[in-house]
Amino acid sequence: MAEAFMAYPELRHPFEQTPIHPQGSTTVLYQGKRIVLAETGESDALLIRPDDLAALNGFELKPEGACFNDMCVPLNDKLLVSDAGQQWFNLTAFADLLEQPYVADQEARVWSFGEIPAKRENMLVDAMAPDFEITDRQGNVIRMADLKGKKALIVTWSSW
Repeated sequence: MAEAFMAYPELRHPFEQTPIHPQGSTTVLYQGKRIVLAETGESDALLIRPDDLAALNGFELKPEGACFNDMCVPLNDKLLVSDAGQQWFNLTAFADLLEQPYVADQEARVWSFGEIPAKRENMLVDAMAPDFEITDRQGNVIRMADLKGKKALIVTWSSW
């Protein structure tokens, strides 16, 4: 019986493997986005260029700290790291500080970050849904940003 499976080895892996990102890059997954970073620091932690922070999670580096809207997290030597004469932002230390869950496949250089609890709390206080888009039954794309300033009832369901 095992010989039948060996007769067609090309059927065992019919799909061509494609790289996740260019060699030496790192992929970060967050809020449905896939961001490929061309350069990260050499560490078990995810060290990113400070300029990449806003594109990854919406936080901006300001004199008062890493800020998102009116929430600012003071910077310290665990968040801003110098290595080989270059300054890095330690995204995993930042996630730990904000109690943000994450998982990593360090061999594949892929990191996936969950929602930041403090950002979710702000959303609940402001009664504002996060920005997302969905396609309706007619194929039209509807974005939450298009409904800004209007009241909207969002009904969701799941089959599981």
